[in-house]
Amino acid sequence: MSEIRTTHTFCRICESLCGLEVDIDGEGKIAAIRPDAEHVESEGFACVKGLKQDRLFGSPDRLKYPMKRVGERFERISWEQALEEIGERVQGLRRDHGPDSIGMYVGTAAGFSLLHPIFAQGFMNGVGSKSMYASSTQDCSNKFAVAKEVYGFPFSQPFPDLDHVECLVIVGANPIVSKWSFLQVPNPGKRLREIEARGGKIWIVDPRRTETAKVSGEHVAIRPGTDVFFYLSFLHELIETGGVDERVVRDHTRGFETVKSLAADWPAERTEEVTRIAAETLRAIVASYRDADGAALYCSTGVNMGGHGALAFWIQEVINAVSGNLDREGGLLLGRGIVDFARFGAKSGFGLREDRSRIGGFASVNDAYPGGILADEILTPGDGKLRALFVTGGNPLITMAGAGRLREAFESLDLLVTLDILPNETGQLADYMLPATTPFERPDLPFAFPLLMGMQSHPYLQATEEVVPADAEQRDEASIYLDLARACDAPLFGSRVVQRVLEWVTWAFGPRRRGLPASLPQAGLMSLLLRVTGNGSFAKLLRERHGRRLEPQRAGTYLGKNVAKPDGRVDLAPASLVERARSVLDEAFREERGQPGRLKLITRRHVKTHNSWTHNEPSFVAGPRRTNYVYMHPEDAKAAGLENGDLADVRSETGVVRLPVELLNELQPGSIAIPHGWGHQAAKGLSVASATTGVNVNVLAASGAEAVEPISGMSRLTAIPVDVTPAEGPVDPGDWTGRPAA
Repeated sequence: MSEIRTTHTFCRICESLCGLEVDIDGEGKIAAIRPDAEHVESEGFACVKGLKQDRLFGSPDRLKYPMKRVGERFERISWEQALEEIGERVQGLRRDHGPDSIGMYVGTAAGFSLLHPIFAQGFMNGVGSKSMYASSTQDCSNKFAVAKEVYGFPFSQPFPDLDHVECLVIVGANPIVSKWSFLQVPNPGKRLREIEARGGKIWIVDPRRTETAKVSGEHVAIRPGTDVFFYLSFLHELIETGGVDERVVRDHTRGFETVKSLAADWPAERTEEVTRIAAETLRAIVASYRDADGAALYCSTGVNMGGHGALAFWIQEVINAVSGNLDREGGLLLGRGIVDFARFGAKSGFGLREDRSRIGGFASVNDAYPGGILADEILTPGDGKLRALFVTGGNPLITMAGAGRLREAFESLDLLVTLDILPNETGQLADYMLPATTPFERPDLPFAFPLLMGMQSHPYLQATEEVVPADAEQRDEASIYLDLARACDAPLFGSRVVQRVLEWVTWAFGPRRRGLPASLPQAGLMSLLLRVTGNGSFAKLLRERHGRRLEPQRAGTYLGKNVAKPDGRVDLAPASLVERARSVLDEAFREERGQPGRLKLITRRHVKTHNSWTHNEPSFVAGPRRTNYVYMHPEDAKAAGLENGDLADVRSETGVVRLPVELLNELQPGSIAIPHGWGHQAAKGLSVASATTGVNVNVLAASGAEAVEPISGMSRLTAIPVDVTPAEGPVDPGDWTGRPAA
């Protein structure tokens, strides 16, 4: 029996970053993964995805070498050839069509590495292109856009003080399954139960009685897509019942009279018809919030992606501020990372670009354009037309709205390059697939949200070394972008000095593997960051294998001190948001009233799935989990002539998909749910996922300039009006979406 060596690391599948113990056998392979019982924050908690990620990363389908498309197949090539050929094509496109003809899509997986997104952006800076697209415009750009307007910086993101809050209202979020977003909280169930154990009140506002609502709190069902009206009535009731902290409003904000006037038109009696939350129920929630000694409203993707995410989040932030709960113990805190990121942003302009897209004239949000116009930017002729695209850590062909048209667009590109660990659906259309390392194959620090922005309920630091070496020619993305920058004659961050210094450091100190270019000395770069910020060396932090506690988050550090607006005040009524509200709310309300019986589609995530990339692990898609379902309340199914197990056609204005029905009493009548991230049948390189029978629900979501919310740049991916009927006619065997034949 080979000797087992145990090392400590942390998970990078989601924002929880749970501590892990990993057993390595004598052959240098992972033998077992366990939760780290002594970890300073996760304390022995980890989810099933984190404990099986070695199976995800160890798939026999794993990309091991650079692959080049030759006709309809891929051939292995060397890194030298891949870099040279990509470099020549980028230089030609840049010369002939300008730098903005070269774009990049940054996926969610890129965010769970510290250096990956930094070097990806640095590469695009070197190219001189503003054509950046990000997965955030699918699920969270509303928060960045609103924070920039209200607080002056996209990453000023208040979060609930879970240790002291007395009333927590969770809207459109399911932390038990999806974990917290914009906040690092391992084991959310434990934290929610602690709130109730000390006498706190939790309200869960959601169209479905979620897993979170089953663990804690009181569930209040809401009609999908009506969150903004719930928030407006909440603000109206708060003002009417004396819940405004006049001192905070006077000393630290501006624009209150404007939002007060806006809220005056939305009493609970008016909105209950569309939200389906009775006026007395809303008043009970507001009273609980108002009377608590510390309260917080928190929302996530169910609100963000519902079509009015920017307006809803804006009013939520207004409520939290005018009630006196912003920057207050038991209310909402603004964390501080190991650097003052807001000050850095103000000096560098990071996240504050003011340019607009060629299609639709959309402002960039957090320096990225809307994903919903990506297909149009590729297919529409003219100056600035996208001709090349780098896709890094993402799979937009499955995760974005308008998947059919996006496929057409990708097939028309002059150059498509993916950096990933698996040959996913987007990779199948690529000219080059470049193999990246997994989180277990690189040293790392926590990613940017907790490390640089302090979005941690309990602040701590942790370092991890490479747990296992890559088994072939995979390379970390930061090193790949350094070499691409050289090959494309596009020095990182637009600086030849930075490029040459990093190349010299890599040559002098970078780790080497036989036959491969040297890699960046990532641990050394991260050690420099730690030393500059007064946190010692990377090696010292590594020795604290269960993590290092930092000073706790504190209230009273933001208002009057660190608001990034020129006058130091929170802007409750930014002109763009007020104008948007006045132009669309009345019409949106009339539309809701006019279709009370129309079904609305929401998303749902299973505990064993994660976006689009966990379906290639057999145990995650075994038995009944080999497909997604259309979940329906029994009343809605009966009205549609459907029973459990029947096949149903689900139609929106943009498409139709066919799925088996599963009855779910937990849904509010009038709501249906379909999990996203499925539809892998055309992914020839994914041997397990391609054999599943699920469909891509995002063909039901509209794309294009008219379908994009103008402030956030987001597409509507939930609260989509649909019709559900018994399946009729055959499924087109050549249609990769799983749609019925025409």
